[in-house]
Amino acid sequence: MKKLLIFALSAIFVIAAFTMDASAAKKSSKKMSTETIDELSLTVDNLTKKVYAHALLSPEDNQNLIDVKIKLDNQMLVSSDVSLAPLYYKAGCLYKIRDMKQEAIECFQTILENFSDTALAPKSRTQLRAMGVEVAEPVKDSEDEEE
Repeated sequence: MKKLLIFALSAIFVIAAFTMDASAAKKSSKKMSTETIDELSLTVDNLTKKVYAHALLSPEDNQNLIDVKIKLDNQMLVSSDVSLAPLYYKAGCLYKIRDMKQEAIECFQTILENFSDTALAPKSRTQLRAMGVEVAEPVKDSEDEEE
């Protein structure tokens, strides 16, 4: 009887865990809304204006910049959307200006890896090279070489 009770409780636990994973996956598979993208874009644009006006960024501004990157990275885990490329580029430029080199590199690399067919890819490559980062050229397929 004790073994049967333990088995039943274990089965319920496993089913509950599986159900929670499925619901979490369903929630996380949602694409970022256009309102959220617009909000992130507005935040980045406001921070860019402050930098260009030579205003000091407050700790809250720094936190906003970090929040933007976290939200972008979380969305990239779900799906890559080409509308994120400009946000990554602007965030990368802000990080570069703020001397946060590693974060800037990550933003520009994300563009090269995920949005290589956009106009921001060559700009990102140029930014990386200006920071002294070696950028590997994309490898062409053997079919392209034959043509």
